[in-house]
Amino acid sequence: MAAAQNQSLPVVVTENGGAPGPFLIVCEHASNHFPAAFGTLGLDPEARAAHIAWDPGALGVARRLAANLNAPLVAAGISRLVYDLNRPPHSPGAMAARSETYDIPGNAGLTPTERQRRTEAVYLPFHAALHAEIARRLAGGAPPVIVTVHSFTPVWFGKRRDVEFGVIHDADPTLARAVLAEATARTGLDCRLNEPYSAADEVTHTLRLQATPYGLANVMLEIRNDLIADPEAEAAMADGLAPVLAAALAAPSLKPATKAAV
Repeated sequence: MAAAQNQSLPVVVTENGGAPGPFLIVCEHASNHFPAAFGTLGLDPEARAAHIAWDPGALGVARRLAANLNAPLVAAGISRLVYDLNRPPHSPGAMAARSETYDIPGNAGLTPTERQRRTEAVYLPFHAALHAEIARRLAGGAPPVIVTVHSFTPVWFGKRRDVEFGVIHDADPTLARAVLAEATARTGLDCRLNEPYSAADEVTHTLRLQATPYGLANVMLEIRNDLIADPEAEAAMADGLAPVLAAALAAPSLKPATKAAV
C-alpha cells in the first residue's frame, strides 16, 4: 500500500489553484490523518491505515492527474472516518459507526451536538473551498469539468472484485460514458460503468452538490487500490488516465455542454 498520510494536515488542501486547464480534480478521501481534536475514534494503528480510513493511492493519482492536465486539485486533509466528505450531514455514512467488517467505536452513538461539531469543522470548510474554485471558474466564463478520484479495496466482505477501473456518474452520464469508452479503448484495465458503486449507493454526493446544480460535466473515478500501491504505480495510472480524460472531453457528445470550458 501507499504510505499512510499521518502528518498534520488542514481539513482541505488546494493545489495548482491558478491552473487554467478545463478540469478540476477532487479527492475527498485523500488522507488517513486523525486530528487530535477527534482522537483515534478507538481504532488501532492497523485499522487507521486500512482502506476504511481513506482511499490508498488516490491522492497520488489525483496529484499526478492535476499536473498532467494543468488542473487545480482540492483534496481532504483528514480521515473519512472523522467525516466522509462524499456524504451529506444527515447521512449515517457521514460518520459511520461501522465500515465493512470494522466497528468504529468513536462514531457509535454520536450526539447531534457532536455531529454538528464535525460538520462545521470538516464538511463546511471543505465544500466551501471546492465551491470557491468552481465559482471563480464560472465567473471567468470557464465552467470546470469536475473529476473526483477514489480507490477501492480488491476484496470486500471476503469477495474478490474483478473490476479494476470504475466510472461512476450522477444524474448526467454523458462524461462517464465517454470516459468508459476511452478507457476501454486506451488501457488494458477491466473498465465498468457504475461499478463497484453507483449513485444508488449514495457515493455521488460531491457531484450532486457541486456539479449537477450548475450543469457541469462530471465523473467519479474508482481505481482498485492494488493497482496504485506505490508512487510509481500511482504515476503510471495517472499517466494512462490523463489522455483518457482529455479524449473523453473532446468526444462529440461533450462538446455542446463543455464548449465554454475548452
